[in-house]
Amino acid sequence: QAQLVESGGGLVQAGGSLRLSCAASIRIFSSHVMGWFRQAPGKEREFVAAIRWGSGATYYADSVKGRVTISRDRTENTVYLQMESLKPEDAALYSCARGNSYSTSPTSYSYWGQGTQVTVST
Repeated sequence: QAQLVESGGGLVQAGGSLRLSCAASIRIFSSHVMGWFRQAPGKEREFVAAIRWGSGATYYADSVKGRVTISRDRTENTVYLQMESLKPEDAALYSCARGNSYSTSPTSYSYWGQGTQVTVST
């Protein structure tokens, strides 16, 4: 049974926008952090953004800062990633994950979704 389910990926032209969603069927407590990561073919999984479930504090990778906004809806148990001004280098499989504390390392997150593919055309 899927516990984190991402959606919203697709093909977009460079400069376009996408809004990714991550619906959670697992409990998310105020102490948890929800993160978005991405992995392009042949590359390591990399941190994109994270949000503290309780306070809503947000964190971003330098590569996406100013173009990406992470948010959460606690009543819907869903976390979002709004991406603007997409670049070809943003193309990757985007996955959400739940962690016990903020970290940019994927190993600090214990529950993962299957991911949603983002493709950016030039």
